[in-house]
Amino acid sequence: MHTGKIKKIARERGFGFISDTDGRELFFHQSSLTDLKFEDLREEQEIEFEVEQSPKGPRAINIKAAVK
Repeated sequence: MHTGKIKKIARERGFGFISDTDGRELFFHQSSLTDLKFEDLREEQEIEFEVEQSPKGPRAINIKAAVK
């Protein structure tokens, strides 16, 4: 499981980008959220996620709120 923060949200398009702790920027789609609602996400929100390879490069999946 990786950790990071929501970097940017494109609400009207249903996707966004995550900045992980390694400095990578990863794409995510709203369908990859597990216990979060897309409309409730906010930039800089801490999250946990997994990474998978897609035809366009790595993307975040199984995204959930970070446990503190």
